[in-house]
Amino acid sequence: MSTESDIAPGRRRPSTNLAHELVSDLTQQIMRGILKPGDKLPSESTIVRAHGVSRTVVREAISKLQAAGWVETHHGVGSFVLERQDTHGLRLNVDTALSVRDILELRLGLETQAVALAARRRSAEQLAQMRQALDDYQQLLANNDSCVEADQRFHLLIAEATGNPYFVQILQSLGNALIPRTRVRDAERGDVDLAQLATLANQEHEAIYAAIRRQDPDAARAAMWTHLSNSRERFSAG
Repeated sequence: MSTESDIAPGRRRPSTNLAHELVSDLTQQIMRGILKPGDKLPSESTIVRAHGVSRTVVREAISKLQAAGWVETHHGVGSFVLERQDTHGLRLNVDTALSVRDILELRLGLETQAVALAARRRSAEQLAQMRQALDDYQQLLANNDSCVEADQRFHLLIAEATGNPYFVQILQSLGNALIPRTRVRDAERGDVDLAQLATLANQEHEAIYAAIRRQDPDAARAAMWTHLSNSRERFSAG
C-alpha cells in the first residue's frame, strides 16, 4: 500500500491552475502505479502541505478525479484508487509499443469519426465543458505552465459527447500518451519549441470546437483530421 509520503512535495504553482495541475499529478501517480487500485489517497492536509495548495483546491481536484473514475470517496474514511474498468479489456502498452507516430495514426482513424458524432450529439453542457477546457488551456499556456491536462480533457470530452463509451475507453487507455508532447524526450527535442507547438495545436482546437458548436459533422471531421495530421508532422521524429 502506498503511504502519504509517496507524494513528494511539489513547487507552488499559479492559483488559476492549481486544481488542474493537482489532478494531473495524482492521475500520473495512479497511471504509473505509485498509487495502486485500493490504495487510500493521502489525507487532505497532507496534500495541502505537499503541494502548497488550499483545501478548496484539493477538494476540487478530488471531485474531478471522482468524475473521471479514478477514485471513489467514502465520507469520513477517505478517497481510494479504483480499479480501471478496462482492466480485462483493451490494454495498450504505450510505454514501449507505441511511438508518437503510431498513436497519432491510431487517433486519426478514431477521433475523426468521434468528432463527427460529437458534433451531431453534443449537449449544451458538453459544449460548455469543451469551451472551459480550451480556456483553461490558453490560461495555462499564458502562464508558461503545462497545458497537457486541459488538452487531454478537451479530446476526452469530444469522445464523451459521442455517447459511445468505447471511444472514451480507448482514449483513456492511452493516458497522457494521448498528448504527443508528453512522449518527446528532452534529447529528441533539439530546437523544437514545445510552447509554440502547443499554441499551434490550440488554434486547431478552436477550429474543431467551432465546428462542434455549429453542429457541422463534416467540418468537425476535417478540422480534427487537420489537427492530428499536423501533429503527426510536428512530431515526425517520434
